[in-house]
Amino acid sequence: MQSLHRRPQASESEDVPQWQQALRRATLNGPDYPSRRIARRVTFYILLGLSAVFGSLCGLMLVYSIDLPQMDDLARYHPNTTTELLDVHGKVFGSFALERRVVLPYADFPPVLRHAIISIEDKSFESNWGVNLVRAVGAAYRDLHSSGRAQGASTLTMQLARNLFLSSEKTYGRKLQEVFLSVQIERRFTKQQIFELYANQIYLGHGTYGFEAGSEFFFNKHVRDLTLPEAALLAALPKGPEAYSPLKYPDRALRRRNLVLSEMLADRKITEKQADDAKAAPLGLHLEPPVNSVAPYFVEEVRRQLEKQYGVEQVHGAGLRVYTTLDLDLQQVANKAILDGTATYERRRGWKGRLPNVVLDGADVETYRHPDWVQPLDKGSYVHGVVTEVAAKKVVVKVGATQEAVLTPDDWKWTQNVDGDGFLRTGDVVYVRVESISADGTLRASLQQDSGAQASMMAVDNSSGEVLAMVGGRDFALSQFNRATQAQRQVGSSFKPYVYTTAIECGAKPTDIIVDGPTTFPTPSGPYTPHNYEGDYKGAMTLLNAFAESRNIPALKLAARYGIRKVIETAHRFGITSDIPAFLPVAIGSADITLAEQVGAYSVFPNDGIRIEPRYIRKVTQSNGLPFEMTSSDVTEVISVETARTMMQLLQAVVRQGTGVAASQMKHPFGGKTGTTNDFTDAWFIGFSPSVTCGTWIGFDDRQTLGEKETGARAALPMWMDFMRAAIANKPNEAFPTAGAPKKTLDVPMNGVANAVKPVRPLVAKPDEEDPDEPAGSAPKAVAPVAVPAPSTSATPPTPAISPAAPVERPKVPESSRRVAPVTAVPASPPPAATAPAKSPADPRSGVSNPPPDID
Repeated sequence: MQSLHRRPQASESEDVPQWQQALRRATLNGPDYPSRRIARRVTFYILLGLSAVFGSLCGLMLVYSIDLPQMDDLARYHPNTTTELLDVHGKVFGSFALERRVVLPYADFPPVLRHAIISIEDKSFESNWGVNLVRAVGAAYRDLHSSGRAQGASTLTMQLARNLFLSSEKTYGRKLQEVFLSVQIERRFTKQQIFELYANQIYLGHGTYGFEAGSEFFFNKHVRDLTLPEAALLAALPKGPEAYSPLKYPDRALRRRNLVLSEMLADRKITEKQADDAKAAPLGLHLEPPVNSVAPYFVEEVRRQLEKQYGVEQVHGAGLRVYTTLDLDLQQVANKAILDGTATYERRRGWKGRLPNVVLDGADVETYRHPDWVQPLDKGSYVHGVVTEVAAKKVVVKVGATQEAVLTPDDWKWTQNVDGDGFLRTGDVVYVRVESISADGTLRASLQQDSGAQASMMAVDNSSGEVLAMVGGRDFALSQFNRATQAQRQVGSSFKPYVYTTAIECGAKPTDIIVDGPTTFPTPSGPYTPHNYEGDYKGAMTLLNAFAESRNIPALKLAARYGIRKVIETAHRFGITSDIPAFLPVAIGSADITLAEQVGAYSVFPNDGIRIEPRYIRKVTQSNGLPFEMTSSDVTEVISVETARTMMQLLQAVVRQGTGVAASQMKHPFGGKTGTTNDFTDAWFIGFSPSVTCGTWIGFDDRQTLGEKETGARAALPMWMDFMRAAIANKPNEAFPTAGAPKKTLDVPMNGVANAVKPVRPLVAKPDEEDPDEPAGSAPKAVAPVAVPAPSTSATPPTPAISPAAPVERPKVPESSRRVAPVTAVPASPPPAATAPAKSPADPRSGVSNPPPDID
C-alpha cells in the first residue's frame, strides 16, 4: 500500500518541470510541505481581515472628521463676551451677556490658579500630545455610563475641544471626534494658547464662563488677586459646576476644594503647611452684587436703544463697552431719595396692615424666597421679609436665604401697636429697613410699610441733555414697569408753565394784573365754574404771584384768552409728545404726560429756550476698542431767550415764595413747579438748578388717592430736595443768567428753530370793553366742560394793567455754567408711553367728564 501510494507521487513529480520543483523547494511549498500551504492561507485571511479593519477605521475617521471644524476657525474664534455699561466716571454698573465671560490673556492667570487647574484636571498637560490613551478610554467609559459628566477624566485639550465644538451627547463617536480635534489643536497651538482658550471658555456655573468671570462672581475680585483656597475652589468647579456649586452644596464644594489642595501638595506645587492652612479656611464667598441692580430702569432704557441700533446678538455677545451718561453716585442718591420718600409717606398715612401671609397661602416659611433677596443688604437697605418668630417684645424676620433681622418695640412704635404679637403673625410678609449690621452679621431692622405707593425720578444735565439718574419705581424686582418713561399720569399744576409761556409770548408780563375771582366759562355742554384748591379767591394779583401760588382761576383765564390749542402747541414745541385733548381744564393739569417728557421740557427754561433731547449713551466701542459711529443730539430752539428768562422769574418765585418754598432753605438758585391732581392721585415736583433739571412723581398704579393734603409740595418735593442736595454739592457758586448776559451757546448744531422764537404781536383790547376778570356771579357749576375756542377779535379781553412790582434779582452766571454739550450722542428714544398697569378703562381723566381742579 505504501509503495502504491508513493508511485503516483513520483510519477507526478516526474511530470513537473525541474524549475517548478526548484521553486517549490526554495519557497517551502508544494505537496511535500502541506502545513506551509495552510499557513499561507491563514496569513492571507488574517491580512484580509486586518485590511478590512484598517479600511473601517479609515472610514470612521473620514465620517467623524469630515464635519470637524478647521483649526483656522479656532484661530479666529471669538467667544461671546460681556457687554459692559460704564458711568461718567468710568465705573462699571451694568452688563448684558448671553454668556457672562471676561477674556484674559495667559499671562493674567496667576500661577496658583494654573497649578490648581493642572493638578486636578490634567497632570501631564505640559508633556502630553492632547490625548492620554489610558485616560481617554477611561473617560469614554465614564462618559457613557455615568449620570453626570466625567470631565476630569479627559485632558485639558479634550475638554476644550468638547466645550468649543462638540455636543454633550455620550457616544463613542463623539469621544473619537474629541480625540481627533485634540490632536489637531495640539499640532496647531502652543500649550499656553491652549490653556488660555480653556481658562476663558470653561463653564463654572451660575451663568459664568471662564475663571475671570467666576472669580468676579464668587469672590467679587479679579482672578489675579485670588488666594490659594479661592483658586482651589474655582479649579474644583469644572468637573461639575452644578454638583459642586458652593452656593447650592457648600459641603460638597469644600470637599472638592480640599481634594484640589491635596493634589497640588502631591505635585509639590504647595507646601504641607500651605495645604493645611488652606484646608482650614472657609469657602470665603463674597458674591458679586446682582447684575444691573443699582440702576435697573436706566439699564433697560439703554438696552432698548442698543438692541434697536445694533441688534440683540451684537449687544449681548460682542463684548461692547457702552459709555453712558449715568452718574453712579447721583443714581445711588436718587435710589435712596425715592425709597426714603415713599417710606416717609407710608408712615405718615398710618399702619394699614392687610399683610399677605405665606402660611395661609399654603407655603412653608423655611423654603420661602422673596424676589428682593437677590440684592445685597447694607445699612439703609429696604427689603421684604417673612416673619418667622413673634413675641410681645421681639419679632424675627427672615430677610434672605440665611439672614434674619430682629425687631424690637421701638422699631414698630410708629404703627401705634404696643406688642408685636398683637398685629403680626408667623408667615406675614413685611417690609423692613436695615438699621444696623453687627460684626457677627446680625441685622437690626425697623418695620416699614409697602401699601403699593410708587414713585419715580429722572434728572438731566441742562447743558448736554445727559440723563444723570433714573428711578422708575420702588422695587425693580417686583415691577419692571418704568414710571419715569412709560407711565402717563395727570400732571396737575406742573402743566401751567406752558400756559404762562404762551401768555408771555403773546405780550404778557410778570407784573401784569389778573383777577383771581369766581368765574364761569361757557361751553357747548353748559357753564364750567372752576375753583382754586384753597377754596378762596385773592382778587387782583400779578401774574408772577398767581403762578408762584399756583392759583387755578388765573391760569384758566390765560388759557381761555390766548386759546387752549395755542397752549397745547406750546407744550408740543417743548417736546411733549403725549396726546393732549383741546379742553380748557388741560390748563390746570388734566393732561396725561410722562415724567421723562416733563423733565426734558423743563430743561428748556434754564437753557435760554434751547431744548436738548435727553440721551443715555455717550459712546459705544467694540471689543477691540474701535468706536461705533454715533448720531448727533437733537437740539432745537423752542422759545426766545427773552421768553425763557421771563419765565425764569416766575419759576424761581415758586421756590422763593410759592408752593415750593421749602426748597429755599437750601440757599441755592432754583426754579420749578409743583403739581397735584384731583383727589390727590398724583403729586409732582419738576425743578432745576442752573446745571441740573430733576423731576419727581409719587402715586399709586391703580390711581387710588394718596390721601388728604398729599400735595406735590408735601409728597414729591422732599424727594427732589434730597436728590438736589447731592447734585449741587460741588457747585456752590452757580447762578442763572442775568438780564444782560449773552445767550447760551452750544457746540452742537441746531436741528431747527421753533416758531416760538418769532415775535408775536400782543393782543390789545378796546379800553371800553367789559373786564372779563370781574366776578361772574354764581353761575351753576358744569359737569362736563368742553373745548373753549380762542376768543374772537370783538371779544378779546383788554390788556391787563401793569402794577409796579419789585424787580427780580438775577445773579451773574459764571463761565463754568455755560459749558456746551458734546458733539455726538445717541438720542434717547423712549418707548411709546404706556399707562400705568392698573388703569381703569372708565377712568374719567380726559377733561370731559370730571375736570380736576389743581390743588397746589
